[in-house]
Formats: sequence, C-alpha cells, structure tokens
Amino acid sequence: MSDVRKKSPRAPTMALPDALDRVEKIYAQEGRHATPIEIVAQALGYKSATNGSAAQAIASLRYYGLLERPKEGHLVVSKDYESYKYSPDEAQKQSLLIGWLRTPPIFSTLLDKYDGRLPSDANIRYDLISMGFIPGGADAYVSVFRRSVEFARFFEQATAQPEDDEQQPALLSVAEPTPVQAEMLLRMPAPQMHATGHVVQPAPAAHSAVQAGGTIAHAQTHSPDVIRVPVRLSKGRCAYLELPIPFYEADKKRLKAYIDMQLADDADEADDDADDE
Repeated sequence: MSDVRKKSPRAPTMALPDALDRVEKIYAQEGRHATPIEIVAQALGYKSATNGSAAQAIASLRYYGLLERPKEGHLVVSKDYESYKYSPDEAQKQSLLIGWLRTPPIFSTLLDKYDGRLPSDANIRYDLISMGFIPGGADAYVSVFRRSVEFARFFEQATAQPEDDEQQPALLSVAEPTPVQAEMLLRMPAPQMHATGHVVQPAPAAHSAVQAGGTIAHAQTHSPDVIRVPVRLSKGRCAYLELPIPFYEADKKRLKAYIDMQLADDADEADDDADDE
C-alpha cells in the first residue's frame, strides 16, 4: 500500500505585510515589466526559481494577487500594488489591502465566517483542519492569517466613518423659517417643489424641528427617509425642497448643478422672447 502524502489547500505561507515587502523588491528592480520567473526569484534573494523556498514565496505572492502571469514563464507586479505604493489616500490603501487579504479563497471563507472579530488561534486552527489542512502545519497558517487580518485592519472597516465626499452626509445651510412660515408648514399641505420652483404633486402636512442658529431646518414628512426644507422667498413666500436622508455631498453638488442648468435655460428662453418682440 503506497504512502500518499496529503497536501494542504493552497494558501499563502507568508503574512500580507511580508508579502508586500517581497513584492517591493521585485518592483524596485523591474517595475511593472514582465519578467522571467528566474529573475523574479533572484530579485527575492534566491539563486534559482527551482529552489523550494523561492517557489513557495512566489506562490504566496500570486495567491494574494500581488504577482500576475502575463505570459508563460513570466511574472509582473500587479497594477494595484503600484497604486498602493503611491496613493496618498489611506482609505484607498486599506481597500487594496482588504482586496488582497480576500484574494486567497481560504482567507475569504474564514473572513465570511467570523463576524466582528477573530476567534482564538485554537478555533481558527480547528477550522483550517476542517478545510483540509494538515494538523501539523495548521499552526503556521493560523499565524499567517491572523497577522494578515490585523495588518489590513479588516474588522475596523465596519466601524470606520466614510471619508470620501460621495459617502459623507452634507450639512445643509438654509434660512430659519419665520414663525408665520413655520405655522404654514405645520398646518398647510405644502406642495413638493422641484429646484425650478414648479409644483410636482401635493405633499401631506408636516411638522418642523429647527436647530438653533438655522443650520438646518428639519421639516419631516410622513416618510422617515425624507425631510422637507423650507426656503424663504421674497414677499413672504416660501418654497420647499424635499431631500432624502442621508443627503450626501455629491447630491448637494448635483442639485446645485441642476438648478444652475435650469436657470441658464430660463435665461435663454427670456432672451429668445425678447428677440421675438
């Protein structure tokens, strides 16, 4: 009866921060040029790509997606690594780290299983063995996985506040309504207004809650996801903007651009009418 040696599933044998150090050596020497595997091994400090440690290191870099194979017998540093190296945006860099962390299927499976934080080493080891890892070598993979997760700050992303403009709620700056306007807002079914001021449809009565200083006027409607913001006009009139919650900075820019466009159209029509007279 032959003795068949069992192999563990494919997974990196080095932690993500170590892998980044290794790929930097290749990038420093070759940039993003397609490079023969033998030269890649030498850039990593090995004499030959046939060396077992060299093959293992190169395999780990490929499991993370840090090295790609553009053609047979050649490797190239991924474009994402170049973005990571030079990006000044920490949020983007962490996003890339998490992408590499999830690239090995084994790591991705474990991350999907663990909610909020990593369990004990013994628990992770048990899961790895259940997934086909050799018991004698599972401990090394536990350390690699834990260090990689901690380096990428994977479990911090759920509690981190968004930093880009697309996801940052905008602070609305509107005039505080007068008592008369507030009373109108309380009692009258104010119309829903487009930015152009045209009436679209009637809206149910609402109640207002204005912060001190007039920073934002919450004119809440029947929907908890919408606020109606009163805007004072001349001659005691009042228009209303219905805005979704949350209202992002990008939404604010788009609304302003729409209003500017409509005003430009109105001006063009006025000029055309003047020319016809």
